[in-house]
Formats: sequence, C-alpha cells, structure tokens
Amino acid sequence: MLTRRHFIATTAAMFSAPLAGPAFANTWPTGAEKAAWDAQVTPPGYNPTTSNPWGLHPRLLPQRVEARPGLLPGDIHVDAVARYLYHIEEGGTAMRYGVAIGRDGLYEPGIYTIKRKVEWPHWTPTATMIERSPDTYAQFADGQEPGPGNALGSRALYLYIGDRDTYLRIHGTPQPWSIGSRASSGCVRMVMPHINDLYEQVNTGVTAHLYPAEGDGPMTAHTT
Repeated sequence: MLTRRHFIATTAAMFSAPLAGPAFANTWPTGAEKAAWDAQVTPPGYNPTTSNPWGLHPRLLPQRVEARPGLLPGDIHVDAVARYLYHIEEGGTAMRYGVAIGRDGLYEPGIYTIKRKVEWPHWTPTATMIERSPDTYAQFADGQEPGPGNALGSRALYLYIGDRDTYLRIHGTPQPWSIGSRASSGCVRMVMPHINDLYEQVNTGVTAHLYPAEGDGPMTAHTT
C-alpha cells in the first residue's frame, strides 16, 4: 500500500508544470445508441484543452506535461491531493486530467491493475452503499441501465488486485461539477468527454497507482 511519505517523496518529482459493481442486466446499448450518447455528452466543437461548458477551473482541463524519466508508458497515476490523473505516454510525457475522488474515508489508495474496460457500462451500487445511503442508492438495487444519466457515465476502467475486482472504477460522471472535489463513494470520476479520450488510450493489464489523499485539497475546482 502506498504511504503519504511515499507520495511526498515521489509525486512532485514525477510530473512538471462511487464504489460500483457491474450489473448483469439483459439489455446492452447498440452501436447507434452509444454513438448518439457520445454526441449528447460531447460539447459542440469539442477541444479537450479548451472546451469547458462545465465551468471547471482551467487547471483541471486536459494538458500534456512532462513525466519523470522511468515511469512506465501506459500506466496511470492519480494525485488525490491535487485531483489529477496522469496517463504516461511514450517519449517522457503524460496527459493530465482533472478528477474527483472518493469522499473522506471512502477513497482507497493503492496499486491496481486495470483488467476490464467498458463503453457505456451498467452500474449497481454495492450493499454497503445501499446500507450507508438508502435514500440515494436503494432505488438502483437491481442495477441502472447504461446512458448519460448512469452513475458510471460513458466509460469505465475496472480496478483489480490480482483476480479480485475491487469495485473501484475510473469512470465518467453525469455530475461534472464534482470534478476537483471529494464527491464519490470511492471511485475516480472524470468528465465524460475526458474519460472517452483516455479510454481509447488505455490498454487492459496496465497499472493504476492511486496515491493517498490529504484533507480537502485545493479549493480551485471551478471558475468564479
């Protein structure tokens, strides 16, 4: 398990400049439905580095930054303090995205393997989530169908330890205003067009490093 000491020693040098399980529903979206939903959640004239109908602070928009030499291309690193996700690229760079992380006590730092990825996934809250917040989650006990209102949004990367599904995800969210905050039930959230871009670049089998969080982090999640 990664420690706060490890985070302090490594994260600054690396880069310059809800808990959910799959629902086994009977319906899956067609290619035409997925394309229509992608168009629905993508701003007109979308440019990942400048489009911002969500009112995010500019620092949370995707940027290409320099990565520390020696990091493995393809891997993901989540800086839970600054609310950044880095996807390491060939050639010493990384794409940086703004994210939301789990609320206090629910975020789980560690080293995981991405063993599954799904476009427009189903979602079912865990029994623990339903017990903790029945007014919010009980209505979805039998699962939530894919679509723009689904809690996992348009794409999901599934985090495993060995062959065990942790029920942690890196996923899109229908609540883009939460990016930059601690809002989820444990997962790492992204704006849907951003996770769509990331999804295309991530291969199964790569490692996701989730570093520890501390306090509420920077209070610069949104523009004024």
